Amino acid sequence: MTATAAPPRAGLGLAALSVGQVLSWGILYYALIVAAPAIAADTGWPLAAVMLSFSAGLVASAVAGVAVGRWLDARGPRLVMTLGSILGPAGLAVVGTAPDLPVFTAGFIVVGLAQSAVLYQAAFTVIAHRYGPRRRGAMTVLTLAGGLASTVFAPTVAALLGAVGWRAAFLVLAGVLLATTAPLHWFTLEPAWAPHGEGAAPAQHSVRSVVRTRRFWMLEASMLVLAATLYSTTLAIIPLMTEKGLDYGLAAWALGLVGAGQVLGRLLYAALPHGTAPWVSLAATSGLSVVALALLALVPGPPWLLIAVGVGAGAARGAHTLVQGSAVADRWGTRSYGTINGVFAAPITVVGAFAPPSARSWRWPAAPTPRRH
Repeated sequence: MTATAAPPRAGLGLAALSVGQVLSWGILYYALIVAAPAIAADTGWPLAAVMLSFSAGLVASAVAGVAVGRWLDARGPRLVMTLGSILGPAGLAVVGTAPDLPVFTAGFIVVGLAQSAVLYQAAFTVIAHRYGPRRRGAMTVLTLAGGLASTVFAPTVAALLGAVGWRAAFLVLAGVLLATTAPLHWFTLEPAWAPHGEGAAPAQHSVRSVVRTRRFWMLEASMLVLAATLYSTTLAIIPLMTEKGLDYGLAAWALGLVGAGQVLGRLLYAALPHGTAPWVSLAATSGLSVVALALLALVPGPPWLLIAVGVGAGAARGAHTLVQGSAVADRWGTRSYGTINGVFAAPITVVGAFAPPSARSWRWPAAPTPRRH
């Protein structure tokens, strides 16, 4: 393999990667969460079945992530992430034109394969190879940008649904994704990796040697528990808050402030000293999660306190994203990061795949109907 240098302007490369995350997360992930009720109402398909189709795509993403990580390590990111930017719109086109639920699900499986090539797992691999020991700051910038995806695309998708319906909305979003991220990835990503100078021998950090260690599986178990509890609970903030007496509007604000908490958590993670042992960030995130989730369960009010606790849970979830992204590199280096992280992230992605359906199993209140004047 011929190694080529990273883009000459690292700031521009990070900005391009971050913009790609906003677009990819907003269109390949959040669009369905926003559109699911409209899809169920229009087609007559059960809402649970629509959400499970989305989950099937996330499972496909988890399975494909292992091969994608190996490809990223061996060949660089340009080709695989550009292909993901083409495959995603193709899957959305299938979704938007699906005549029945099986075809709809197949479309989301294609979308899931694209997710494995363009979302955080792939982007973190780019950062690990490109920035090496300076990766923490770059990962923080990337996830701060990615956190804007729901803010930008939730109202955008809602407006499209009202204007053209869900089928046309997905076709429009597919066109936007193809026209933006495919050229962005092709022209700003490395075609192959330059040597990054880490001294560890490949055999010391091979996938086989790492996944056979007790340390790897203990880390995996802890991250799985955190992912399952944080994802399902924060997605169910609205029914949780309404059960405690908040009206729908205030509960919706609480959900929005959970997103603000994620930004706070990522900033706090970035503030940790660079020499901190890897277990410190995991222990801090776990401790904050336990406290926040216990308070959400036990505190009856007042509203401001419940919302503050929700922000704390959001901070834990925001930090968790970065702890997960840096866990492999902090412990086993960046030489085979994509391959090892693909194995590490796959079970966590599967757990996350069932967070939206599990959140929907709560007694969701009906949104207030606008008054007609």
